[in-house]
Amino acid sequence: MSEQLITKEENYSQWYNDLVIKSGLAENSAVRGCMVIKPYGYTLWENMRDVLDRMFKKSGHVNAYFPLFIPKSYLSQEASHVEGFAKECAVVTHYRLKQSDDNKGVVVDPDSKLEEELIIRPTSETIIWSTYKNWIQSYRDLPLLINQWANVVRWEMRTRLFLRTAEFLWQEGHTAHQSEAEAIEEAEKMIHIYADFAENYMAVPVVIGTKSLSERFAGAVDTYCIEALMQDGKALQAGTSHFLGQNFAKAFDVQFLNKENKLEYVWATSWGVSTRLIGALVMAHSDNKGLILPPKIAPLQVVIIPIYRNEEQLSQVNKVAENIVEALQAHNISVKYDNRDEYRSGWKFNEYELQGVPVRITIGPRDLENNKVELFRRDTFEKTLIDKDNIIDKVKSLLEDIHNNLFNRALKFREDNTTKVDTWDEFVDVIENKGGFVSAHWDKTAETEAIIKEKTKATIRCIPFNNPQEDGVCIYSGKPSNERVLFAKAY
Repeated sequence: MSEQLITKEENYSQWYNDLVIKSGLAENSAVRGCMVIKPYGYTLWENMRDVLDRMFKKSGHVNAYFPLFIPKSYLSQEASHVEGFAKECAVVTHYRLKQSDDNKGVVVDPDSKLEEELIIRPTSETIIWSTYKNWIQSYRDLPLLINQWANVVRWEMRTRLFLRTAEFLWQEGHTAHQSEAEAIEEAEKMIHIYADFAENYMAVPVVIGTKSLSERFAGAVDTYCIEALMQDGKALQAGTSHFLGQNFAKAFDVQFLNKENKLEYVWATSWGVSTRLIGALVMAHSDNKGLILPPKIAPLQVVIIPIYRNEEQLSQVNKVAENIVEALQAHNISVKYDNRDEYRSGWKFNEYELQGVPVRITIGPRDLENNKVELFRRDTFEKTLIDKDNIIDKVKSLLEDIHNNLFNRALKFREDNTTKVDTWDEFVDVIENKGGFVSAHWDKTAETEAIIKEKTKATIRCIPFNNPQEDGVCIYSGKPSNERVLFAKAY
């Protein structure tokens, strides 16, 4: 119940963890570092997945599926890629178990050792590009626009539900193109699709830009990102899109005959978002009463709760409620009528507030006498009596208003917590005491970036697109700089 939640102000990390568990999104599993996504959380992920899938297909992409296992030699073929993921890889060495000598369990059969170890995919570039070599022969085979919905494993030592787990769900797009310009256009297009989804479905404002060299994806020429600001002042990378150049094509010898009948290496992109987005939703909008979920992707948009004293009153309310359910469903609004008699209405109110259901409709006998129902919105706790006959229009309007309010509230928070600084002392003070995004000049060297990270734990989250060009000096080195970048502590 929401009363049992620790407040954000007391301990933000504990608040987040408790909320994810108590709201029914997920729980820790028996496998260290992994989570069980519960039905409520998985429905939320399905809703997000379905919207993104439609957006991908609308932009010309199709889905496929590639193996979970990657031969170790494949991962070794792209040097920067293997270096980036080597410490996170889980390795399969044997393929069989046998009964132990004491018959008290099973042991690995030493005779089942694999000729070549298999890596459980941390990402799929290598196995996909080894496949693309067989699919791509000529310019007629391009562009190849493939997406995969899958699970991946990255052996994290310090985990947190949805934000960082050893196994997580995601999508990964992998595309092949005739030219550099076409691949860059694809990578930029996909990061804007992610931004569209974040803002117009998750109600989370994001900054779009590029990563610094040190923060780029392992094996990428350039990485585009969307960065969101959470309520504790930390940044969260909500999605990335990578221009891979010809790195993987050369590593796996993927060439095509161009229109002049000459062999060329193809140009590539990859891009992905994961169940980390659920963590972003929780931290961007929720309060000390529980989740606040944006209506467009909430597992349940409307809940109806009856108020009654006897069976006769309940029977009257049931008829009205069932008609409202049918009407809302006809308009593709997800709704639940909770007339369980095991729980009191007050308990139900708290429970659905904890779960972040955007709209609650309450119907009692007095309301019916006046042809009214009560609407409650989770984001502001406002209650409104409306005519029962206008309920469809009112609910649709309210759901839209809730989305806009959540977005505008999060945007104002980001604006209030984005601070320009010009000196090192100002930078340290804001990072340590205020948090949020810090807009500052940087000399574009990896050395300075590493020192700043070591001294403050802040990293360059994003170099925004269309960044204003202005003369300045790096906050740490004092060297010339022509633009500001966004620093923050991050998840």
